[in-house]
Amino acid sequence: MSTSEKPYHHGDLRAALLDAADTLLDQGGDGAVSLREVARMAGVSPTAAYRHFADKEALLAALAARHFAQFGAALGGRPLAEMGPAYLRFALARPGRFRLMFGPLLQRSRQHPALAQASDAALAGLYAAAPSPDAALRAWGMVHGLAHLMLDGALPADEELITRLLNPPG
Repeated sequence: MSTSEKPYHHGDLRAALLDAADTLLDQGGDGAVSLREVARMAGVSPTAAYRHFADKEALLAALAARHFAQFGAALGGRPLAEMGPAYLRFALARPGRFRLMFGPLLQRSRQHPALAQASDAALAGLYAAAPSPDAALRAWGMVHGLAHLMLDGALPADEELITRLLNPPG
């Protein structure tokens, strides 16, 4: 029996590879992620990983798509005023994942249809909740900037500041 005829024994290898990549991403950002290390962590050969992902960018795109889906769920169905704090909490809880999602890979998302679809779907809720596309962009720009200021240590990443900035006295 050839190797290709043997029953697949790992279970959902793609998910296991993405889980391993998440661990590496959380530990050291996208620079820490390699297909070889992801395969080692999943207990398979690097060749097995390449059957699921053509290269590191394909792996990172799949990972970013996974997190955009989670991000969309975190924001989903909320009124616009509640999306800002949810956005910041998501970014602060998993900075490596957030930076990957909104990093240079997003510019090439059209080369990765699942990433393009996931990012569009996640941000569609923001646009739907805002009174206009311009209002959505203003809100997004503000919370995205705040997220980066907090992640980079320029502002404290605390709940009191999030509440104060995103719910000013009216």
